[in-house]
Amino acid sequence: MLQTWPIVAAVLAVVATTRFLGHRYGLFTQLYRRTIRPRLAGPIETEWAAPPRFSQMLAVIFLGTATALLAFGATTAGWVVTLIVTVLATLAATARICVGCILYERIVAR
Repeated sequence: MLQTWPIVAAVLAVVATTRFLGHRYGLFTQLYRRTIRPRLAGPIETEWAAPPRFSQMLAVIFLGTATALLAFGATTAGWVVTLIVTVLATLAATARICVGCILYERIVAR
């Protein structure tokens, strides 16, 4: 059977690199800046960095958990966690709804 946990581990490495070393070193960030951003019209509002960084940290934790679960044979649980991260990332990218950012704002607002 194909061992697919290294794919999740590779995505984890990219997200963790971005989170801990900054956007300058993030593969996904660089792809966005070089391919998508130049095609967008007009200025884009920048947001406060703390909520997205919190969201990235949640992604690192969840993808780390998923990688461990997959590597140790808990494939169903590992793929469920991976699917959750994938759905939330897709929601953020397509609908501009960042659930991690919303959680951050609710935690900090207290």
